[in-house]
Amino acid sequence: MKRVLNFSAGPGVMPEPVLERAAAEMLDWGGRGLSVMEMSHRSDEFIGIAARAEAGLRTLMGIPANYRVLFLQGGATLQFAMVPMNLRAPGAGADYLETGQWSKKAIEEARKSGPVNVVASAAGSRFTCIPPRDTWACDPSASYLHYTSNETIGGVQFHHVPDAGGVPLVCDMSSDILSRPIDVSRFGVIYAGAQKNIGPAGLTVVVVREDLLGRAPASTPAMLDYAVQASSESMYNTPPTWAIYIAGLVFDWLRDLGGLDEMARRNAAKAGLLYELLDATEFYRCPVATGERSLMNIPFTLRDAKLDDRFLQEAEAAGLQQLKGHRSVGGMRASLYNAMPQAGVEALVAFMRDFERRNG
Repeated sequence: MKRVLNFSAGPGVMPEPVLERAAAEMLDWGGRGLSVMEMSHRSDEFIGIAARAEAGLRTLMGIPANYRVLFLQGGATLQFAMVPMNLRAPGAGADYLETGQWSKKAIEEARKSGPVNVVASAAGSRFTCIPPRDTWACDPSASYLHYTSNETIGGVQFHHVPDAGGVPLVCDMSSDILSRPIDVSRFGVIYAGAQKNIGPAGLTVVVVREDLLGRAPASTPAMLDYAVQASSESMYNTPPTWAIYIAGLVFDWLRDLGGLDEMARRNAAKAGLLYELLDATEFYRCPVATGERSLMNIPFTLRDAKLDDRFLQEAEAAGLQQLKGHRSVGGMRASLYNAMPQAGVEALVAFMRDFERRNG
């Protein structure tokens, strides 16, 4: 069976070695005669799987000892509510930077539980850039500053960690976590849905500094309280066991490749191939400000939008799938997550050059 090249924004492409190992262990994990999906989450076997997954993530990201790693459910979208529930001081506001659709959704959710200060917004540019730091109107008494490191829809990415001005920095890192090294010690909370660079949908990773635990009001449901989840080792209820197991395999795969330094090198090379084409022709166009272009999600348009359907049909016939842009912005979008091989990007670029030759 020939596998297609999957440019989906999520759930995204998975590493083939991980899929192959999971398939081999589907019916019989470790000679135990059962699947991970059938294991009790309280069993020694699964507790070991979860511990190895956490250790793998800690090693890859260099997570300091004073941070807890939580394996939760509900996606990054539930974190839009959990972050203010757990970090907002009574009566205090929270700072948010608006750089795209996902940060906008986080803002809308946070407003349900208290005041939100939008320190700056890129809405005026149709979310094609990041507002300069000197334009941010931050509140020094805010409970935290929240930003989204990579906007999957607009294709805007932070290539630095912003200055939070002394308040805890919170980051939705769903679509670029593990794509490059980061200094975890600069953050109060990092959260990420798994379905881009970690594993299958259904798992959410939260990395939270210990001094921020225990701030949720007593009325907070136990399942939504970081402190409860931390004290329960993420097993207050049955966790997403299969997704945690797959995540652990992905962490092993990344380690064996050479870690996040090597992954960053590969991702820059892959994205560079596509951006080089986009910048060399007027047939295609990328709307994002050059210095803030995403290495994970690359939106582009055709000079003649009437060719969009033909482009997508021919791309799919060539084994290049899920290239249609988000409905809110149109055009095309190629998502180049960690597991997308360079050969996949080379195939896309070759197709795009040929399509331009025939239709330009």
